[in-house]
Amino acid sequence: MSQSDVLAPTGAPTAPDVPAESTDGQSTPLRNGILSALPDGELRRLLPELTTVSLDSGQVIYEPDEPIDHVYFPVDAVISVISVLSDGSTVEVATVGNEGMAGVAAFLGATSAPHRSLSQVPGTAARLPAAVLRDVAHRNGALADRLRRYTQALLNQIAQTAACNRMHSIEARCARWLLMMHDRAQVDHFQLTQRFLAQMLGVRRATVTVAAGRFQQAGLIRYRRGKITVLDRAGLEGVTCECYAVVRRQYERLLG
Repeated sequence: MSQSDVLAPTGAPTAPDVPAESTDGQSTPLRNGILSALPDGELRRLLPELTTVSLDSGQVIYEPDEPIDHVYFPVDAVISVISVLSDGSTVEVATVGNEGMAGVAAFLGATSAPHRSLSQVPGTAARLPAAVLRDVAHRNGALADRLRRYTQALLNQIAQTAACNRMHSIEARCARWLLMMHDRAQVDHFQLTQRFLAQMLGVRRATVTVAAGRFQQAGLIRYRRGKITVLDRAGLEGVTCECYAVVRRQYERLLG
């Protein structure tokens, strides 16, 4: 898959790549947790290599075992890392929002990853050539240090997700996922079909329909025309399992 295929899916208009500067005058990288933590000098050296790209809902940025040419620092997009099984079924193993970076395999020295990554919530991201990332990482500066800690937090999330998928109810898992989306999207409503949520959780659509219906009846969410609105965050926190808090604490401990 070429980079043009990734950034311009059929039927989905995509904004042209622009320098990493938003129209509101705030530098786009400063709205990503990893980049915003960099010293001014290191960030200034990266800025010429960063471009802002628009990611549509469901847009694939990596396919399993294909080259990683760029890494992505989400701003208001949310990216899902998905395991694709031989029968075509899928389940999400990690979520990447503006706290992190998609394409950690490139930072670790690999040229590809075994999983698919796609945008689950549309928005923007700062894109950096993987070759530039590797060069900067070899200098062992602030970006490399931040990415090491982020990688540990991401591994913690993956491990906790595996335990959650095995041990906890669909209602608890669904609430955990919605809370993670709420954290990363930074708004109370986001685009999400029940079909997509079922793929992320690795269950049948009918199972998600029942869980979402219970949440809606309890006044926790509103679901309408492919858009979910979080109405009662505290209520969702009361439904979810301990996995949400465990993962969140690890991100806060490692990244602040």
